Amino acid sequence: MNLKNIKPADRTENVRYAIRDIISLANEVAKTGKEMYYLNIGDPNIYDHETPATVLFPSIQALINNKNGYAPSNGIKSAIDAIERDANKKGIHNILDIFVTTGASEAIEMSLTALLDRGDNFLMPSPGYPLYIAVESKLECVPNPYYLNEENNWQPDIEDIKSKINSRTKAIVLINPNNPTGSITSKETLLQIIDIALEHNLVIIADEIYDKLIFDDNILTSIASLNTDVSCITFSGLSKNYIAPGYRIGWGVVSGRQEIMGDYVEAINKLSRARVSSNHPLQWAVASALEGDQSHLHLMISKLERRRNLMVDILGKIDGIDLVQPQGAFYAFPSIKVDNDSKFVTELIKTTGVVVVPGSGFGQKPGTNHFRIVTLPTEDILEKAFSLIAEFYTDYKQRM
Repeated sequence: MNLKNIKPADRTENVRYAIRDIISLANEVAKTGKEMYYLNIGDPNIYDHETPATVLFPSIQALINNKNGYAPSNGIKSAIDAIERDANKKGIHNILDIFVTTGASEAIEMSLTALLDRGDNFLMPSPGYPLYIAVESKLECVPNPYYLNEENNWQPDIEDIKSKINSRTKAIVLINPNNPTGSITSKETLLQIIDIALEHNLVIIADEIYDKLIFDDNILTSIASLNTDVSCITFSGLSKNYIAPGYRIGWGVVSGRQEIMGDYVEAINKLSRARVSSNHPLQWAVASALEGDQSHLHLMISKLERRRNLMVDILGKIDGIDLVQPQGAFYAFPSIKVDNDSKFVTELIKTTGVVVVPGSGFGQKPGTNHFRIVTLPTEDILEKAFSLIAEFYTDYKQRM
């Protein structure tokens, strides 16, 4: 036999996922017996947050009732109807289609795949969720980041967005609330983004997976609710708002004008049919989750506000660390005065056992350095972790 090395596809060469890539280093450190503090993955279930009964019981009953065959490709009727009613409550009325997917991640990937050819580009917030960058690489698209303005509460930089549009630009991604910064995009900024999308015939990819986890009585406006002409796909799911990331149930709500979006919607449906369906019995939880008791949200928001405040109180007072206070979700994106945030995070993990993610994994303005914190753990864990970060950073600066 003359066996040769199996060469992977070139499209995988630049696929990165910083949130999970850091785990390999953390696992090696954990093997040494060091106490670990995991502030890297936004999985509420591994901390003190529990999936509500409104999600658990309908899916268990569906399993018992033998709802275990294939579902319709776009999702079961009760789920789609409930998603439509929830979208209507947010002011989205010109709905063209709804599709239920294996997590919001699949909805995002299907939407981008149905839209973009090799060499195209979409405007991607920087910082932003790494999944988009991975899909961008897989589709062999050209990176086209636009920056969020840290000095303006991480609002999208409208002038930067305008300067990045070219003949191959097909969409603009908006993550609201933002991961990793926890910022909420203002209504004024949303209207400016709509104007840009309409002028250049762009699809707005509106990632609103954290839209019910809003702090301090702030209000989040769904961008699709502000204009009936704009082409938009709004994403959400059970993972964050309903503490069920392992269910892998997400969805996309397509809105806009039929004569503009019709062919694109059919392209998404082709991809939906080709992968058969998302998990059938777990879709039966969607209607109950969206329309049942919402008391778990009040409890979760209360916890997250306290933990956010604890972080601001400890880290926000450290010389050399600047922190824009998050308005939603469960992340923060402090800036640090170091030469290389990846090196900083690597040494932090090895020295303290505190696992965070370097800002470079999410995108950031050249010349700046950050790291992302997950604020889901209990106060005692966060207090220990933040104190260790503070001590380490003070020593690290002295050695620079």
